[in-house]
Amino acid sequence: MDPSSVPDYDDLPKVEGMPSGCAWGVFDKDGKKDLFGTLNFLTPKIVAAAGAEIKDGVSISLNWPLNGIKFPFPHRKAPVHRASTLRELGMDMEGWDDELEFNTQFSSQWDSFCHVTHNDTGAAYNGLKPTKEGLHVQTTAENTLPTIDQWHARGCVVGRGVLIDFKNYIDETTDKPYHPLDGHRITVEDIEKVAKYQGVEFKPGDILIVRTGYTEVLEAPTPEDFGKMAQVSLSGVHGVEETARWVWNKRFAAVAGDAHAFEALPPVNSDGSPREMSQLVLHSYFLTLFGLPIGELWDLKALGAHCKKVGRYSFLLTSVPLNHPGLVGSPPNAVAVF
Repeated sequence: MDPSSVPDYDDLPKVEGMPSGCAWGVFDKDGKKDLFGTLNFLTPKIVAAAGAEIKDGVSISLNWPLNGIKFPFPHRKAPVHRASTLRELGMDMEGWDDELEFNTQFSSQWDSFCHVTHNDTGAAYNGLKPTKEGLHVQTTAENTLPTIDQWHARGCVVGRGVLIDFKNYIDETTDKPYHPLDGHRITVEDIEKVAKYQGVEFKPGDILIVRTGYTEVLEAPTPEDFGKMAQVSLSGVHGVEETARWVWNKRFAAVAGDAHAFEALPPVNSDGSPREMSQLVLHSYFLTLFGLPIGELWDLKALGAHCKKVGRYSFLLTSVPLNHPGLVGSPPNAVAVF
């Protein structure tokens, strides 16, 4: 769908029982509920234009190791890797197989639109309601939910990525102390300042990527870092309606970052008062109301270094998540190509 054909945030049609800024139904076609959300902005024209970003033949992985967190982390099980000889598996030949068991939210990931649902109704994007039975389907053909396997029908995620290297910007332009675990709230104004500093102009269908330096701290945390972690105060994009309005009106196809939730933690109300951790503002707007994918814990250190080296912060981004029916999350398998 041409990004210019959808209403601006304040003109989105009212959806009964839902707050303003709800895009349910905007992408529906021929009486069929949409499952792709803002990925619809990745039209052939926009993808073809993104291909022009390839000039140098350099590709950079944006995938943090699946076991990037080397210490116990609450709520999510660390990956378990098992290697077996082919003979152990009953095959009369030399060689190896392996198995990998992991939580899709433990390292670099995409959140599907089922990851966070509406607090009052349990509805996901477009009013669809996930259930265990619905998520345990055996084929995508029988899957009616907006999970990640659906993305394969449209060729996954290919478009123009734009890096906002907030960590580098702060390091180069200010003497103020900055730490990814100090809960710095990156506002729309901040993003636009960094974009101007980097010489970046946003385009409809872009994939917005924000670097805070968070995963780089998790790779080798100090005792001081562990002390900060206990405060659960993480730097990220400021989670308020103003940010959601700006993101929708820019017609971004997706957002991603190296932070644990993309948005700053803990969540706050527009007046700065605290909210419950279950009330993440941008997750609710992006995943549930817009149908806009959120990438988290991406490895952006090498990307930031290369962008700084060549003075170019836009690139072709490709991402092919796992293809399994009913996936709520998945490693992004993302690559930036210059």
